[in-house]
Amino acid sequence: MFTKKSKPSRNEAKGDVNLSAMSKIPAPSTAKASRLIVGISGASGVIYGVRLLEIAASLGVETHLVMTRAAEMTLGYETGLSPKDVEKLAHTRYRIEDIGAAISSGSFNTLGMVVAPCSIRSMSEIATGVTSSLLTRAADVVLKERRRLVLMLRETPLHTGHLRSMTQLSEIGAIIAPPVPGFYAEPKTIDDIVTHSVCRVLDLFGLKAPEAKRWGENIKGGKRTPVRKP
Repeated sequence: MFTKKSKPSRNEAKGDVNLSAMSKIPAPSTAKASRLIVGISGASGVIYGVRLLEIAASLGVETHLVMTRAAEMTLGYETGLSPKDVEKLAHTRYRIEDIGAAISSGSFNTLGMVVAPCSIRSMSEIATGVTSSLLTRAADVVLKERRRLVLMLRETPLHTGHLRSMTQLSEIGAIIAPPVPGFYAEPKTIDDIVTHSVCRVLDLFGLKAPEAKRWGENIKGGKRTPVRKP
């Protein structure tokens, strides 16, 4: 049975906002997502991606991993790890061809994405928006949603085409973060160098790892007596 609708008020008839109705609409959530997408491409330096997954897990971050076929090959060349070993470090792993995966949609909330290491091919695809795999599609989604995308680019030397692609990525919101060692931290091992670079990248997402050595804090040479006003 239909009920008779009440006559709209004068203000409602004019198209004014019904404040009582608006009060029932829930406010947007301010909760910060704890998910981080981690892409590992085929560039040399897959250990950066592996170490990032380890540290992120220790911080309680939910990592979503996608690896290229070339990354799996490089993993065999450079480490004693198998793809299955790396997969165990992540909360979820997706197949590189799974374009329908959760991370291919902007409605799947994340902090953003790190590609560690990032090959020139992956960087170039992301820069143009012409993506051929889940890794580059996920990166494109992060950019369109205005979330943080960090590319640990592993290539040298760079020609003008590479530099133009990097400029274009920076202009559309990506952060280019080559894994450059910070020798002021006095690294003693390769792991020290890798960990320092990974911690600096996690800093960009507001994720503070206790393994980080910071100038002015826990690095002896960086401690200074501040000048105080009289």
